[in-house]
Amino acid sequence: MSKARKSLWPVTDADEAEIQARIASDPDAPEATDEELAQARPFAEVFPDLAESIRRVEAEREASKERVSLDLDGDVLAKFRATGEGWEERINKVLRSAKP
Repeated sequence: MSKARKSLWPVTDADEAEIQARIASDPDAPEATDEELAQARPFAEVFPDLAESIRRVEAEREASKERVSLDLDGDVLAKFRATGEGWEERINKVLRSAKP
C-alpha cells in the first residue's frame, strides 16, 4: 500500500539540523524514547476492526480498476510522471472528467 516517498529536494545538513531542532522544541510531539518504541505494536494488532475495514475498502477499490495498455504522447506522459507519485490516478481523474 504505502510506498517510500521521494524527497522533493535534497535535504542539506543545515536543513536536517533545523528539522531536528524544531522536533526537539515541540512540546506536543516529543520524540519517542527507546522504551516507548519497544512497546509499540502494529496498527492492525491495536485496531483490528479498522485495519480490516481499510483492507476491504482498498480491495474493493482495486477490484473496480481494469488494467489496460494505452498509447499516449510522450510529452503528455512525461508531464504526468513529473508530478510524482500518483500520476496514474491523476490521469484517471482527467479521463473521468472527460467521459461523456
